[in-house]
Amino acid sequence: MFNKENKPDKFKNAETIIGPSIKVKGNFQGQGDIIILGLLEGSLKTNASVFIGAKAKITANISAKDIIVNGEIHGNLKIKNYLSIGNTAKISGDLQYGEISIDKGANINGQLLMLSEEHKQVEKIKDETKKEIVEK
Repeated sequence: MFNKENKPDKFKNAETIIGPSIKVKGNFQGQGDIIILGLLEGSLKTNASVFIGAKAKITANISAKDIIVNGEIHGNLKIKNYLSIGNTAKISGDLQYGEISIDKGANINGQLLMLSEEHKQVEKIKDETKKEIVEK
């Protein structure tokens, strides 16, 4: 399921890849999976999954469905479903999530808040409503 860089196979068709030699500044919003191996400053929102490589450095608030963090983040994370924090991760910011796993060695400086089932249902209804509006 995972390759040598701990990327799940589902990221092989990622919509956006920020490579290790790339530095990006800006506010990003998308629908597809995103891989970040380089530097990102700004904000990031996606309705899909995000993979952050071990050498990535991010200064941004991130909102996503699922995320795997192996690099460094300065910013808040709002993850609707699953937040996976690897042993090389360094996070300075508050974390909101549906489910979480934290590997031994990870460094987190911030508050952790598990989203309630009620909150998850409200978010699901919002997403479904947005899809209906877009389809019309």
